[in-house]
Amino acid sequence: MVEETSGNEDLARIRGLVFDFDGVLTDGGLWWGPGGEEWKRVCFADIMGVSLARRTGLTLGLISGEDSPLVDRYAHKLLIQHVAKGCRDKAQALRKFAAAAGIELSDICFMGDDVNDLPAMEIAGFSAAPSNAIPGIIVRADFVSTKPGGNGAVRELVEAILRARGLSALEVFNRS
Repeated sequence: MVEETSGNEDLARIRGLVFDFDGVLTDGGLWWGPGGEEWKRVCFADIMGVSLARRTGLTLGLISGEDSPLVDRYAHKLLIQHVAKGCRDKAQALRKFAAAAGIELSDICFMGDDVNDLPAMEIAGFSAAPSNAIPGIIVRADFVSTKPGGNGAVRELVEAILRARGLSALEVFNRS
């Protein structure tokens, strides 16, 4: 795991930030409404984290095994342009993200929480996990948040990137 310092080169070099959906941007829960519709929860701290990442100039991506309209809805709400849903090969999806965004894999951070995220984490230049990721993911992650997925883990990662660049969330928010 990376030790956080204001000059951390691993965090500072990140140009692309890609997230798994369920368990990272959401808390991993699924609720069904009375009409059979699916509901998922996203934390406002994580929404602000994604916004701060975008304002910092990071290129954002979302890779999900789910092929749900909710993935598109959240990506639209969070202004994430690179989306791969219904994805079984997350490493291949991450390669496509890198090519489309014109970013080397070594400059991309992938944040995941479960076994299906490991292939993408292994090829990304930097990997992250929420605190409630499975143990096999936590031991392989370069950064493990103190917060669980869907409860501020994304925001914590983004703020660590900002600190590595000598920035604060307040500075980034106020400049745009």
